Amino acid sequence: MPSEYAKSLGARLRAIRTQQGLSLHGVEEKSRGRWKAVVVGSYERGDRAVTVQKLAELADFYGVPVSELLPGGAAPSPLGPVPKLVIDLERLATLPKEKAGALARYAATIQSQRGDYNGKVLSIRQEDLRSLAVIYDKSPSELTEELISWGVLDAEARRAVESF
Repeated sequence: MPSEYAKSLGARLRAIRTQQGLSLHGVEEKSRGRWKAVVVGSYERGDRAVTVQKLAELADFYGVPVSELLPGGAAPSPLGPVPKLVIDLERLATLPKEKAGALARYAATIQSQRGDYNGKVLSIRQEDLRSLAVIYDKSPSELTEELISWGVLDAEARRAVESF
């Protein structure tokens, strides 16, 4: 029977994972098998004890301080799901290459890595937006505004950037 602390820790782990738009399987994929879905799920349910070392490694994987995972501190913010960043690939294809070529190449790379070729939309993660912002030499919020003005991101993307 999991302790209350283990359940609270598991709830924090689940909140961080879902805020990042990751399923348990997505964690396994993104970590290239380093974090098995069944193991992370058992940590989240409180069925399996997590060592301090593993907790530190998991915090590093999620890109958050260990304190964000520990019960008793401030709750991870925001607790609600972060809106997805969804690129409209059909709209992107209509933009001039000199304007959106870098974004198109980046999106094509993600599609290739995921084997996702539906050609209509592509979900990207916050770290993808950060990388794109570096490529475009803008802040993530500036790039988000530009992508919204191009029509490749929905205005809801602003909320996702606010959670950075």
